Amino acid sequence: MEAKLKPLVDALNADLAEELGAIVQYMWHHVMVTGKESPAISDMFEDTSQDEMKHAEMLAERLDYYGIEPITKPSEIKVGGNLTKMIHDDLAGEERAIASYKTHIKLADELGDPVTRLMLEKILTDEERHAYNWRTVLGE
Repeated sequence: MEAKLKPLVDALNADLAEELGAIVQYMWHHVMVTGKESPAISDMFEDTSQDEMKHAEMLAERLDYYGIEPITKPSEIKVGGNLTKMIHDDLAGEERAIASYKTHIKLADELGDPVTRLMLEKILTDEERHAYNWRTVLGE
């Protein structure tokens, strides 16, 4: 790996830690949610967890391409509380991810890595959709 790409692979590993945390957080929210709205929201938690797993896989594969061992430790995981708290926690995670991916897309572009940039843009598209879905559920 070229030394100039170190900031980018560090960013990818940070993104991977966030995705790993998101997988677990959404999985536990899927399991823990209760109440009359829970069946539909439970499915949303599960579907989003699966999306995050695909993101983690893409990031890990890109890191492997660069000969970097992907991180295995997830970022902070927030679980529990009522349905509204769970959704707010997940929305906050999506908003952090959106900001991070926008920064990392610029970094990939500046370092001349169009493949990583396109991958991150695809992930960003999903994260923006997730945030939109949670805002819609919250009536925002």
